[in-house]
Parts: sequence; C-alpha cells; structure tokens
Amino acid sequence: MQEETAQSAIDTFLSAFNASDDRYVTGLLAQALTPDVILWGPLGRSEGIEAVERFVRDIRNHPAGTGTMVRASGVDLPGEWARYRWVFTTPDGGPRLAGTDVVRFRRHQIDQIVVFAGEIEPAS
Repeated sequence: MQEETAQSAIDTFLSAFNASDDRYVTGLLAQALTPDVILWGPLGRSEGIEAVERFVRDIRNHPAGTGTMVRASGVDLPGEWARYRWVFTTPDGGPRLAGTDVVRFRRHQIDQIVVFAGEIEPAS
C-alpha cells in the first residue's frame, strides 16, 4: 500500500472528529473504514462502523466542549499496518489528550484501529 493512500484514509478518519456537523461523521467514516472495521479502544474491542461512530461522537461531545483532533506526525507505513500520532485539544486550552494509533489496511481502507491514548494534560 502506498503511503499517500494510507495517509489519505487516516486523515479522512480523523476529519470525522472535526466535522462541522454530526450528520457528516458517518459519511467520512464510510470513506475511510471497511464496514467490518475493528476498533481496539480504551474500553475494549468493538466492531463495525457504527461502533467507531459512537466512539467518535463520544469524543466530539467531550464535556469541555467540541475539540479538535489532528494528526501530529507523519504516517509510518512499514507494511499493511501504519502508525501515527494524534492530539485532541478541547476549546480554550482545556484538556489535551495525545496518543498513537496503529491501523491496518484492507482494500485501501482501515480495517483495524488500535488506540494507544496517553495522559490527559493541559494544552501548552
């Protein structure tokens, strides 16, 4: 898989966190993820785009307000798996969460996501 294709799928996935309206989240995820995607997140294993959509909406509805999710590194693509760092920051310098995702690709879409979240800390 080419790095540009992987980066595009990852950036489309992350754009769902930053969509201007909740109505766009499903469409963005459908572009980036296989229908049977597996999410290994903080609360365990979930399957399907709907499960990932719930995870994204939970982040979008953070108690401190709608935040911003950005890719904070390049995409390291040693094979069918890729790794990248991300940062989520809430408005007005609220809590910041940073971590790394490891994703696997099938047919140019993400079919597994493993989320490694770091400490929540104030934005600097």
